[in-house]
This record gives sequence, C-alpha cells and structure tokens, in this order.
Amino acid sequence: MGVSYKKLWMLIIEKDLKKTQVRQMANVSASTFSKMSKNEYVALDVLVRLCIALDCELSDIVEIIR
Repeated sequence: MGVSYKKLWMLIIEKDLKKTQVRQMANVSASTFSKMSKNEYVALDVLVRLCIALDCELSDIVEIIR
C-alpha cells in the first residue's frame, strides 16, 4: 500500500501555478516536495497546509494506492 500525489501535480497545473509558488504559499520545504514527487509519505500537517494554500480537500491532492 502507498500513496500517490498525482492529483496534487494535476491541480497545480490546472491552477496555472509553479511548484515553487505552491511550496512558498504552503511553507513546505524542497526536500518534502522531493519526497512527494517520489510518492513517499509526508506528515499530515504538510498536506493540510497544501490544502489550505490551494483551497481544496485532502482527497483532491492525495490518493491511496492499494
């Protein structure tokens, strides 16, 4: 079981934003974004900050892979 952040990357593209902009908006480190690009686990508070910055829900940015 794992996670996929594909929805997050698609949402960033849809909102016509750059990853760097989103990182700064949500106060997320580059190393955390690197982990996410490899579909690795990150802390829930990071996901919550991203949701607040992007005005979305958790299900809009992360998907559980069974």
